[in-house]
Amino acid sequence: MGVYVGGYESKVSMVDGELAVVGEIPVTAPSFLAAHPKLPVLYVVSEIDDGRISIVQDFETVESRSSGGASPCHAAVDPAGAWLAVSNYMDGVLSLHRLDAEGRFAGPALEFPHHGSGPDQDRQLGPHAHQAVFDPDNILHVSDLGTDEIRRYRVDDEVEVLPPVRLTPGSGPRHMDCRDDRWYVVGELDGMVRAYDTDWKELARTPATRTDLQNYPSHLELHGEHLYVGNRGPNTISVFDPETLELLAEVPSGGTWPRHFAFADGKLYVANQHSGEVAEFRLADGVPEPTGAVIALGSPSCVVGSGPAA
Repeated sequence: MGVYVGGYESKVSMVDGELAVVGEIPVTAPSFLAAHPKLPVLYVVSEIDDGRISIVQDFETVESRSSGGASPCHAAVDPAGAWLAVSNYMDGVLSLHRLDAEGRFAGPALEFPHHGSGPDQDRQLGPHAHQAVFDPDNILHVSDLGTDEIRRYRVDDEVEVLPPVRLTPGSGPRHMDCRDDRWYVVGELDGMVRAYDTDWKELARTPATRTDLQNYPSHLELHGEHLYVGNRGPNTISVFDPETLELLAEVPSGGTWPRHFAFADGKLYVANQHSGEVAEFRLADGVPEPTGAVIALGSPSCVVGSGPAA
């Protein structure tokens, strides 16, 4: 097992459980990665090069096409492995790519632009799609940092655009996750973590960090019985109780600017972008504890579990 690491160097690195590089895949600026849920296939978005999405298998790029927009920053595959969703940050376009039985592109991409703005004149002059999450009913939810909305799409044989959910103005929703009857969203602009019910009624909110430092929260993810949030600025990982949003622990991220993290092989791996390293943590009752293992990897911005060898 192990993890794949992407960033702003021209390669994706496969790292084993000893934090040693065991393979490299040449791709331009692979800033975000997504693994197919059933096949040994990896999807790689490149923010530069006019926005590309590449399919990688057996350490080779087997197919590549336009991301359908500008500066793609996230990719996600639905649980059935039938659709790939790509969030393009700069122009807010969501692109959907139908996949065949081998995980390859099947037909032309579908592109869904968006419109709107928010109160932050520096960051919200237009739409900025940031993350896509498929819920258990295969409704695709897309966080839009620029318009303070969760955009929604019913994805089946055809794609239906649903009304968006409007969130707190100026919050800048970045990443989100869902479980049972709740959604969790972290705001990059206001530094808050919020819990919502399935009707998107806000149930609770809390700061993502207990420090007084300027915070630009990055990734949010549920794992086991806890909710985890990366904090850029404080350079920490916060651990919350999902039921109450009580902050249970906040620990150093092992570097500077924790852009993303992933759980694999019972451990937590944090991509610290500005210090150029991935740090490994064990989990003690859900709280990350550093193992001391760190690997230098340029400017890492995404880490995902390797799953089947791609």
